[in-house]
Amino acid sequence: MAKLFSIGRSKMSSKTSPLQNAARIGLGLTLMFAGTSHLTFARKPFKAQVPPWMPMDTDRVVLLSGVGEITLGAALLLAPEEFRQLVGSAAGGFFTAIFPGNIAQYQHHRSAFGLDTDGKRLGRLFFQPLIVAWALWSTGAVGKQ
Repeated sequence: MAKLFSIGRSKMSSKTSPLQNAARIGLGLTLMFAGTSHLTFARKPFKAQVPPWMPMDTDRVVLLSGVGEITLGAALLLAPEEFRQLVGSAAGGFFTAIFPGNIAQYQHHRSAFGLDTDGKRLGRLFFQPLIVAWALWSTGAVGKQ
């Protein structure tokens, strides 16, 4: 078992800069806050982002995505250095997977989180790739060879 982890360390280890570490910690805290809000005070607004074609109850989708965000946030904060690239890739994948919710909010003209015009909702779509890049860069998953 120790040999398995040593293999992962040699392949996944990447030294990140203090700025990347600050960005990773900021993203982790942001995810934990957002995930907690999914489970508590912001459940209704998050339901506005669930696409109508989702084959699951919207409340369940919001709750599960909240648990996912808390988990990813904690992993960004606590993962040992040798696993941070993996966590960053998982976070980037998560942000990519929830992008259809942002598109649905725009397509169906659903107001939530101050996104009360089509222009604001459209502008939000261009922010999602930046969040993906944030997750990948801050963990060293991209940008260093």
